[in-house]
Amino acid sequence: MLVQQILKSKSTDGVFTIKPGTSVADAASVLSNNRIGSVVVSATGDTAEGILSERDIVRELGKRGATCMADLVDDMMTKNLVTCGLGDKADDILEKMTNGRFRHMPVIEDGKMVGLITLGDVVKSRLTELSMEKDALEGMIMGH
Repeated sequence: MLVQQILKSKSTDGVFTIKPGTSVADAASVLSNNRIGSVVVSATGDTAEGILSERDIVRELGKRGATCMADLVDDMMTKNLVTCGLGDKADDILEKMTNGRFRHMPVIEDGKMVGLITLGDVVKSRLTELSMEKDALEGMIMGH
């Protein structure tokens, strides 16, 4: 399955973004209020300068305590993003996420962010594919 197909099957199209210079506390509110695991840092809303996840915030909380909540997202976000395109295959995305130990990947097409794909999205698509293959094989075996 391709990234494009996975994005079409998602219940939401948009990507939650925050601007550079936003406090970590405000970013945490966006994550909490929207029940999401990451937010893309973007000056324009259609680019991806960085990504900040729950895990990033918790890691800093563990190291430094609540004082890190006053920091800017620019200092805590992942800047070297791994991205994908609409034509990338789910298996390749799954491998990149597993090897890189991250769960959220911006989808970039022609220099613009067109979506965000999660590990859960990819796993769900693979399970759907496997189920369809199983049904097709059972149908062939039974002569349908």
